Amino acid sequence: MMSPNRQRTVRGRFAGLLILAFNGVAAAGFEWSTDETRFTLRDDGFLAGIVRRSDSRNLLATNEPAPLLRLRLAGVDQVPEGATWDAASGRLRLRYPKSGVEAVVAVRTGPVHLSMELVEVSPARGVDAALWGPFPVALGKTVGEVVGVARGDGFAVGLQALNTKTLGGFPETPEGNNDRPYAAEAKPWGALLRAYSLDRSQPRILDVWNRAPRMPVEAIPGETVVGSKVALFGCREERALEAVGKIEVAEGLPHPIIDGVWAKMSPQLGRSYLIADYSESDIDELLAHVQRAGLMSLYHGNLFRSWGHYEPSPRFFPGGVAGVRACVAKARALGIRLGAHTLSNFIQTQDSYVTPVPDGRLLRTGSSTLSASVSETETTIPVASPEYFAHEERNEMRTVVVGKELIRYRSVSKEAPWRLLDCQRGAFGTTASAHASGEAAGKLMDHSYKVFFPNLDLQREIARNLAKVFNETGLSHMDFDGHEGCLAPGHGTYGNEVFAKEFHDHLDHTVLNGTSPPLSHFYWHFNSYCNWGEPWYGGFRDSMQEYRLNNQAFCERNYLPKMLGWYLLTPTTCLSDMEWMLARAAGFDAGFALATSLGSLRKNPDTARLMDTLREWETARRSRAFPPSVREWMRDPKREFQLRSTGPGAWDLYPFHDSAAFRHEARTLQPGEPTASQWTVPNPDAAQGLQLKLRVTGGEGGSVVNPVLEIGRAATLELPVEIRPGQTLLVEEDAVARLYDAQGKQVSATPLKGRLPSLAAGGNEVRFDCEFRGDNPPAVQATFKTRGTAIRIAK
Repeated sequence: MMSPNRQRTVRGRFAGLLILAFNGVAAAGFEWSTDETRFTLRDDGFLAGIVRRSDSRNLLATNEPAPLLRLRLAGVDQVPEGATWDAASGRLRLRYPKSGVEAVVAVRTGPVHLSMELVEVSPARGVDAALWGPFPVALGKTVGEVVGVARGDGFAVGLQALNTKTLGGFPETPEGNNDRPYAAEAKPWGALLRAYSLDRSQPRILDVWNRAPRMPVEAIPGETVVGSKVALFGCREERALEAVGKIEVAEGLPHPIIDGVWAKMSPQLGRSYLIADYSESDIDELLAHVQRAGLMSLYHGNLFRSWGHYEPSPRFFPGGVAGVRACVAKARALGIRLGAHTLSNFIQTQDSYVTPVPDGRLLRTGSSTLSASVSETETTIPVASPEYFAHEERNEMRTVVVGKELIRYRSVSKEAPWRLLDCQRGAFGTTASAHASGEAAGKLMDHSYKVFFPNLDLQREIARNLAKVFNETGLSHMDFDGHEGCLAPGHGTYGNEVFAKEFHDHLDHTVLNGTSPPLSHFYWHFNSYCNWGEPWYGGFRDSMQEYRLNNQAFCERNYLPKMLGWYLLTPTTCLSDMEWMLARAAGFDAGFALATSLGSLRKNPDTARLMDTLREWETARRSRAFPPSVREWMRDPKREFQLRSTGPGAWDLYPFHDSAAFRHEARTLQPGEPTASQWTVPNPDAAQGLQLKLRVTGGEGGSVVNPVLEIGRAATLELPVEIRPGQTLLVEEDAVARLYDAQGKQVSATPLKGRLPSLAAGGNEVRFDCEFRGDNPPAVQATFKTRGTAIRIAK
């Protein structure tokens, strides 16, 4: 006879026995319930249902296998074939008869989620990985691949890894050297949810981070699959983010708070910030700009003496930590955060982990031994094997560590006896010394940023170094740029998760933080934003623009504040470019970063107007003043807008209208015959000053010189410039002719004499002419824009 506890369904910590129908076949099974969801398991260890309690709909996808827990042995995944439940202990025993392995899972339920922890594997030897699921759910309207939540039909089902040893996603190779760090994957029928843990307690030889083939990966003592832990939950769609927050609190996950509010729901997230290298001497001037623009933070790009120990740079802070702390106090008094850029686990060659004595925990891609002794002056180093030294790809600094000396080499001999040739002894400020035959020679992992990397132990220490300086100074904003460098020790995404959590666990205050892609599942709990998109690869409107816009959907489906990336504010940045970006930000409800310098702010004649305009746009965006229909328009990068304040909490938004393109080409005519093109330029708006764009195409080696426009046979506009193929000339209401190169970067700005001619409402006769130079003259494409009627916007 079964005990009463095994004969009934019990909410809370216990589960009961029930009979399930699966594909028409009856099978005994078990059930666990939360407030909104029932989870049912067949007695072979496969999920039979994720059931919405409000209507008993089973959200588990049909015809898709759903093993609760797979085990990987010798590179082969095994699924359970039997399950028994002990309600008194809250333990589920899964049997894998093909290998004779049994796994014990501790199961607990609460109001929100079901937690499952692998507490025992026997025999444990040979179990390389524990893989939760995959759990196929028939919800796929919105799939948050990082957060691990699938949504649709008013409901959400999610999977959460509950510690750093449990990674969202799955290992793509049997060895686990490559992982796919996404806890959810969209499918045509819905989504897959999955997580896994690896046995890292034994040393391995792996291809690491696409830069180190056959690298010896150090073991992590005691880090087996036991302890792998996940949560499953289901709830109404609008409660999904709140549910994740409750799971964080219940399971002791990172749960940062900002001004008493969970960070993921804080209005501080998604705010924009200014990137400029502040110092003790100029902090007040830069803070005045940040305050005027109403931005969240002033963020330093080069605050540290070196990456690794992360000590303040005396160039900016002669007072060291105290100097930074004084700047933080000034900012805090104004309600502004101070931040600093980091490169995560990258170690610069001037850092004391490298020089004058290299730390023994610098990461080696592999080692050999010296095949003969060498003196401190020899420049040819004999080695027993060339394997790790001859690899050319991503071998940026060709550096070997022997004892306490770093040695750089130009090349490796082509045949035995193997030698490192043309060596620089005592590289990076280390001391050249004699070495005995048989001494180890380790190849250091490096990067094009001219840095080395740590092993996992040193990587944790670097995270603590970062936390220490943030605690000592009060800095409260940073990026884990180069977070992908945490893959270097060879443990995949585990390295990223451990580094971020080590930093988080040693902080004494909340630090807003972003990251470089990809964002990993466990780190999501601590992450504040993903501000991806860089300004270095084109003009203000062009650099990585499509990538920036595509990222907004990623942020939305993963419950992250939308961010547009970095934009460059230079001495020549103009108001129309700034408002073009601000319209995109308003359209997507996205923050951004403006990268600049105090010198650029001082040189730009429009800095005050730019800061005031930033403030108005950001105030309107953050107060939700823009109606949804207007926001939809503003997402289109081809549209331009102006925003002007009409009083506290009220604005006029002006849309611009672009004409069709008009074309002018060189023509061969009889002497004296006019060469001008005549166009009818429409103005669908009120009479206003002329604004236009001229783009020169074709005609390699040629150019267009001194364009002239005659408007309505009554006014002439002369443009004293030379435009080469690929370049664009922009004339706007400030009567400055700005020339841009093919990448959208400003080349020159020429003030024009007098006021711009006016375009009347309706059709306007415009004659255009210019001088063509070169044997192969280019063509000119002209477009005109007009400002439309204001749309009233208010909080």
